[in-house]
Amino acid sequence: MRFDAVLFDCDGVLVDSEPITNGLLRDMLEESGWVMSAEECFRVFVGKAVRDERANIEARTGMPLTDAWMAEFYARRNAALNERLTAVEHVHGAVERVHAHHQGRIACASGADRFKVNLQLDKVGLSPYFEGRIFSGHEMPRSKPAPDVYLAAADFLQVDPRRCAVVEDTVTGVTAGVAAGATVLAYLPAQTLHDSRDALLAAGAVQVFRSMAELPALLGC
Repeated sequence: MRFDAVLFDCDGVLVDSEPITNGLLRDMLEESGWVMSAEECFRVFVGKAVRDERANIEARTGMPLTDAWMAEFYARRNAALNERLTAVEHVHGAVERVHAHHQGRIACASGADRFKVNLQLDKVGLSPYFEGRIFSGHEMPRSKPAPDVYLAAADFLQVDPRRCAVVEDTVTGVTAGVAAGATVLAYLPAQTLHDSRDALLAAGAVQVFRSMAELPALLGC
């Protein structure tokens, strides 16, 4: 496969953040009255902004999702990420090779808030590859599974979205990439609570791969 640009999701693709953030979210929701397993929390929230599940949270806890609760979540989340975040295995070599092959025409298009994305890329040393080309779903009219963040990244790179590859790891993200008109490759490591291979393919991914070491070859780099 040959593409003019490559657009990466962040959480679960570049950084192994989702066990950290979803674990904290599960704990805080339990404190508020919604008790669920780690697996259920992943199923409900992975790939989505917490605020997008406001109605569900309020129905399960019987309390409003306040700005104060969200501020506490962000503060505790950021502290946990600062302490425990690691990069996805083999991602540095993969990103370096893809960046070089495409002469810098890569971007990070995340559903997360910009502060979190910047914190994470800085923490694992990937920021230089994406400097000036980071896009947050929080700053778009619609977040994933809508295609807005991927369309914004492609527009900035002056590349037709149909000539872009998107690297994702959730059905929500795959749906967003497909809606943008891009070709989506789905990362699914062996140890994961994420969506299944069949679900990722059903959402429109053209390829499911197990290791970031495989990615450059899949992209023709």
